[in-house]
Amino acid sequence: MRRAAVITCVLLSVLYAGRAPQAIPDTGQSVLRVLVIDNRPRISLVIKGPYKVYAPNSERVVMEGPRLRAGVTGSRGNILIGAKEIMLPAVKVKAYKDADIYVDGKRFRGNVHIALKDDLSIMVINEIGVEDYLYGVLYHEVSHKWPMEVLKAQAIAARTFALYQKSQNRLQPYDLRNDIYSQVYGGRASEKWATTRAVDLTKDKVLAYKGKIFPAYYHATCAGYTEDASVLWNIDLPPLKGGPCLYCRNSPHYEWTTDIPLWELKNRLSAGGYNIGEISSVKVLSKNGSGRVEQVEIKDEADTSVMLKGKDFRQMLGPNELRSTKFDLSLKWGTLVFKGSGWGHGVGMCQWGAFGMSRKGKKVEEILSYYYPGAEITTTDKLR
Repeated sequence: MRRAAVITCVLLSVLYAGRAPQAIPDTGQSVLRVLVIDNRPRISLVIKGPYKVYAPNSERVVMEGPRLRAGVTGSRGNILIGAKEIMLPAVKVKAYKDADIYVDGKRFRGNVHIALKDDLSIMVINEIGVEDYLYGVLYHEVSHKWPMEVLKAQAIAARTFALYQKSQNRLQPYDLRNDIYSQVYGGRASEKWATTRAVDLTKDKVLAYKGKIFPAYYHATCAGYTEDASVLWNIDLPPLKGGPCLYCRNSPHYEWTTDIPLWELKNRLSAGGYNIGEISSVKVLSKNGSGRVEQVEIKDEADTSVMLKGKDFRQMLGPNELRSTKFDLSLKWGTLVFKGSGWGHGVGMCQWGAFGMSRKGKKVEEILSYYYPGAEITTTDKLR
């Protein structure tokens, strides 16, 4: 390992590993570390107000000014902010007097940590209070035009999920990513009045089972039956066992079709390390009790076969191409034709189902108890 990589690893371990995130002053919020940028050779950094740049995990100021507009890159294992070389592979940037920090044009509350990785690419982590974080999440997860009871249910589920991830990732560089595999987070530009109101109305409220927080998963549309979390992950809890959903029939994602050429499937298999010839057949071998595909068999002309779990098959093709594992398929003229229903993994709250419940006059408590049976709404200070 080259010297720069050694320095980077050491700095990151000092900055993050085994350490609870430092509190952001005067917010009174639990603090999250959200990965907002990864593997970039260069980023732009703009601060429209006074700022200071600190050495990681310390109060030593290495750069400051009344405002900033600069590119950030890495060189010889050190961070360059504009023309100034900071003799460190990681820094913390703080803005003052309510100034926002813009990274690659996106506006963020809180602080940002910038670190060089072993290959000198840049990783940016936004350190932000959980309530401020949720302001930038809800708009991406549900429509801000939906009824307030749905928005409040989404705020409680998203807060629960975020704080659970924080509890599980204390030894990792960050708690959450800003993508579909965590929660989509767009920073301050994603804040809307209705979603901000929903966060404020549910401040500190979370879901718990027997006094403990759990991963309150959610998804767009279950298409009639939510999934048991234990099918997908090593999680076996009554609130996540799955069950019938009677409210999402009007979702635009309830039914869908998509076509994928066999040559594309072959390329995806090859990229995943599966060596197979010209594909001759693709079959669904089994489905589970919720109607989702458990196993798929792919054969080539030499009768070589590849067996994939339904969830792995979906990830290989892309979760937006293959919207769920609730599908039937057929092979026509060298093309796989999928006829499916629902969007997402199917675990926890069905968002379009929650919308349907709200249209029938159901309140936030009824929505959450329907999709997380046995869970209770509590506050963060009462968690075990």
